[in-house]
Amino acid sequence: MSEYKKPTSTTEFEKNFKIKKPLMNTTEAYYESSRCLYCYDAPCVQACPTGIDIPLFIKQINTKNLTGSARTIFESNWLGNACGKICPTGVLCEGACVYNHQDVPPIQIGRLQNYATTHAIKNDITLFKPGEDNGKKVAIIGSGPASIACACELRMMGFGVDIYEAKAKPSGLTVYGIAAYKITNEEVVDEVAYLEKQMQLNFILNTPITTKEQLDKIENDYDAIFLGVGIGPTATLDLDGEDKGNVVGAVEFIEEVRMKQHTLSVPQKVVVIGGGNTAMDAASQAARLGAENVVLAYRRSKDRMGAYGFEYDLAISAGVDSLFEAQPVAIVGNGKANGVKFIKTKSVDGKLEYIDGSEFVVDCDLVIKATGQAKMASFLNLIDGLELDNRKRIVVNEENYQTKNPKYFAGGDAVNGGAEVVNAAYEGKVAALGIAGFLEV
Repeated sequence: MSEYKKPTSTTEFEKNFKIKKPLMNTTEAYYESSRCLYCYDAPCVQACPTGIDIPLFIKQINTKNLTGSARTIFESNWLGNACGKICPTGVLCEGACVYNHQDVPPIQIGRLQNYATTHAIKNDITLFKPGEDNGKKVAIIGSGPASIACACELRMMGFGVDIYEAKAKPSGLTVYGIAAYKITNEEVVDEVAYLEKQMQLNFILNTPITTKEQLDKIENDYDAIFLGVGIGPTATLDLDGEDKGNVVGAVEFIEEVRMKQHTLSVPQKVVVIGGGNTAMDAASQAARLGAENVVLAYRRSKDRMGAYGFEYDLAISAGVDSLFEAQPVAIVGNGKANGVKFIKTKSVDGKLEYIDGSEFVVDCDLVIKATGQAKMASFLNLIDGLELDNRKRIVVNEENYQTKNPKYFAGGDAVNGGAEVVNAAYEGKVAALGIAGFLEV
């Protein structure tokens, strides 16, 4: 049973979707930064995909050098503000903190990171400026975290950069696909606007690149191209009844929540199919929007879920019920889905088997599919010489993120198949350095 009533105003929505990592005040930041041991060979740095000098930026906070702290963070991670909120710090930097071995709470690294970078953003502090024009131009397709990181790093080196984005707002899944209790729309927009102004980024919005002709023109107009196109819409399950109107993808549902907030209505009974972090976000958000019964259904056992444990706990704490070892076989209903038919499963020698005669139906008014995304293979196949692996991910040289077509570089979900924002930020930056090497700048 959901713990939340349907929000009918912005205030009620914000209460239901209370931010998990609220902004620290000055006293909290000073106290927390004072706890850091400033370890030599700090394990938290090793655990950060972007390699931020965490002891240094925390020391700078403690000595009231917030500008220096923000610079330290952004030098390693151009999405440092967002990552401070949405990174799974418990399994990355904070999970590696030495305090975990002493039965002491780890340093709240993510919140300190967000504190320092928010200070820079809110006060419009100039930390960087574009490098002198080197005469080279790079096109970036997609404006998610990998693309923004790539663009900022390229601008530092003097490249001209145009960022093509199909939607009306830049930043990809950071604004469209992250649960609303992790980061607000305003925070995402403010960080991108801050970088856009400081690095003189040129976003070309509402401009999807979908044809060979468009790609040919871009190839002719630019010296190199970066692909940060993500992995596309929710994949189909090939279930009977999947085409019913009240069957939606989790990514699309989360986008609706972020865009419509309290004006989005959800029915009383919801089934979410999947066992990853996106499934947890979709289920938790459905409950926070006032759905009375939300069932999270996964075909394997709980310990086989791909989701982080804390994400599952967050969904359960919102009143979500879980159903394990249940494989969906059909979506039932007359014109409109009114239930999902499952069959019970068991694991035999690591293989999933169905239990004959165990079918059952869970009633619902909305089905949310959180079973992976469809990849961008149809678009990527338009690019000559681009190689995809058997999971439709772009194959790159991991030293510079150059694709098999040497003019193209790539990073983010289109390469890693769906990792964290911090991984995308790292890959975008490395690709920018790869582009500079390729163009001998």
